[in-house]
Amino acid sequence: MQASKHAGQSWRAQGKSAGQAVLVAAAFLVSACSQQPETAPTFHADDNPERLSDWGMIAATDGALKLSDGVTPYDLATPLFSDYALKLRTVWTPDGKPAIYNADEAFDFPVGTVITKTFYYPTPENAWTGDVQQGQERGIHDRRMALDHLRLIETRVLVRREAGWDALPYVWNEDQSDAVLKRTGAVIPMTLTRDNGEMEPFAYLVPNANQCAGCHATNATTKAIQPIGPKARHLNKPSSFMEGFNQLDHWLAKGLLTFSSENSPLLRDARPLHPEEAPAGPAESRPGDAVSKDEGRAPQDEENFQFPRNADWSDETAPLAARARAYLDANCSHCHNPNGPADTSGLDLEPGASGPAMGHCKAPIAAGRGTGGRPYDIVPGRPDLSITVFRMETTDPGAMMPELGRAVTHEEGVKLVREWIAAMEGVCS
Repeated sequence: MQASKHAGQSWRAQGKSAGQAVLVAAAFLVSACSQQPETAPTFHADDNPERLSDWGMIAATDGALKLSDGVTPYDLATPLFSDYALKLRTVWTPDGKPAIYNADEAFDFPVGTVITKTFYYPTPENAWTGDVQQGQERGIHDRRMALDHLRLIETRVLVRREAGWDALPYVWNEDQSDAVLKRTGAVIPMTLTRDNGEMEPFAYLVPNANQCAGCHATNATTKAIQPIGPKARHLNKPSSFMEGFNQLDHWLAKGLLTFSSENSPLLRDARPLHPEEAPAGPAESRPGDAVSKDEGRAPQDEENFQFPRNADWSDETAPLAARARAYLDANCSHCHNPNGPADTSGLDLEPGASGPAMGHCKAPIAAGRGTGGRPYDIVPGRPDLSITVFRMETTDPGAMMPELGRAVTHEEGVKLVREWIAAMEGVCS
């Protein structure tokens, strides 16, 4: 099976070459010589430091946000929308211990792992006035992200302890020298200047510790906190931080990720995809097993196989359905999955869902005024009659989705989902 240029990377069954591993190791030896934050990465097994700097993952010094040695930056193919905030994500594991690969869920990280996500905005001036702009995420050079014309807002920490994951919100102080633990969260008034010049006042919400835990408890039965972003389908993309490498190749070569005997890709079928992306043509024309209608799997190639991957929602060369499904997965499926907090809605927005489960001609079950007077979650060809579009457009706290983490409408995301629904065929009876 051949993966398209924009649909992820194909990997050799025997793993990456020794030469690539040496290149990655050499790159990290060079970067380790760079100036590092004063505090080394530290796992706090029991206490919750009042200052972000006490974790030793990142530090704001000399006009830059610096990453400590052993702290790995990463990004996602399609990220969660958060009021146009930009994000720097990092992961650190103690003693370089690897996470264990999982094809569908978050990787199994070892005790002591610390994951951070720092939210920031471009600003028209270096002096903070509350005015922020849309922009592009800033790159990391020599393990530093320059902070000129940027405002650090918050850093969320996920720490893996013996009893499970804990979520802690830190808010950056006025002089941008450190962030302080704010278990009760915060509300920060801002004015967003959109790319078209339109200015929109809004209240940026830093979630409290309970809200952090609520979003990350993706299974309503166990209520266990889990990472959401570090999954194979989100990480399977060209690395933004190690040029020339797929991000998962990078993690494997660095020793940050490994396989168990039970979950090695050598022992299972390759996994795309959203059902809309399954290969066309009769099953007998392709080697291996036929595509499963229920699971949306593709046949396994004898030499190459494709790890799960989501499309980049903003890549206009990728299939429209793949982009829209990736967007809904990243923004909605942590609640809207068969075991999630929104299971009573009957709406499943995970990649493998199809038909009424994913909203196609599905009448609302527990939406309240969130329907906007519309009949079904998705009405093929009729985005203006679809509840999904209404809930994405509205900023009414009692009706909008996601219900936490945004105060403004993501116009580009709404446009994508509108186009996807408009292109659907069929009639709701």
